Amino acid sequence: MSDAYSEAGVNIAAGSRATALMKDAIKATYGAEVLSETGSFGGLFSAQALKAMDAPVLVASTDGVGTKTMVAAKMGKWDTIGQDLVNHCVNDILVQGAKPLFFLDYVASSQLVPEQIADVVDGCATACKAIGVALLGGETAEMPLVYQSGELDLVGTIIGVVDKANLIDGSRIQAGDVIIALPSTGLHTNGYSLARKVLADFDWSQARDDLDGLSIGDILMNVHRCYLLEINQLREADIDVRGLAHITGGGVIDNLPRILPDGLDALIRLDTWQIPPIFKLIQEQGGISENDMFHAFNMGLGMLVVVPAAHSAR
Repeated sequence: MSDAYSEAGVNIAAGSRATALMKDAIKATYGAEVLSETGSFGGLFSAQALKAMDAPVLVASTDGVGTKTMVAAKMGKWDTIGQDLVNHCVNDILVQGAKPLFFLDYVASSQLVPEQIADVVDGCATACKAIGVALLGGETAEMPLVYQSGELDLVGTIIGVVDKANLIDGSRIQAGDVIIALPSTGLHTNGYSLARKVLADFDWSQARDDLDGLSIGDILMNVHRCYLLEINQLREADIDVRGLAHITGGGVIDNLPRILPDGLDALIRLDTWQIPPIFKLIQEQGGISENDMFHAFNMGLGMLVVVPAAHSAR
């Protein structure tokens, strides 16, 4: 059976090897709430702690890292895109006030390279462990002819919880509130198809003066920032966080309006922050309009926080 499957393009031994390589990293994310072992058919997570909440609401999100995987392939660096994935997903439920509980990953490729897959999942585990989230399960798939040779797809699902009274949905945003921007670390996980096209003919390994001495490859591989700590600090300081917008696909133009009440608009002053030089390089080389740039990229703004004007100086 294994020989026949191998002839069809699926290497069972490689899958088993990848699982063995990532096992310790996964287990290192487990806390007392995890009731299952690695390799179980389903991950078990105790919901006992939810009893302390008056009205616990589960919050779920699924996302991927898009064609940043192609940048990882070009750079031969696989240990950070797993971190990108976890942080992206955590931020997506953070905007509703949720505390992340556990994470599941999906890694697929045309041909499994055990060490490569293990590096990716180790990255997921690193990000999970940093914020106390269990990497509860996942799937590694080898699908010849579905994916191009050498390419990899990466998707994750996060489950979190928030007490209903603490939900953040933007409904309390009012005229006169202030938007505070938390900076991004670069492109995060969006806009890579356009960036790769525009920058295709450049040397990605060369340090550049117009990028503050960094290379294009270094900047494109910067890990998507997780904002959990900063938002928790704001809330613990009794800052009234009325709305949060994670600036992902669609940029500020699409993501900020998602949290604004009907009839309310927002004003973003372009002179209040320095747009990182990587975005200027992409815009100049691609001949891209300012509107299109703000529609495709975060432009240095990773998370927007809406607070009352009286709280903005604190």
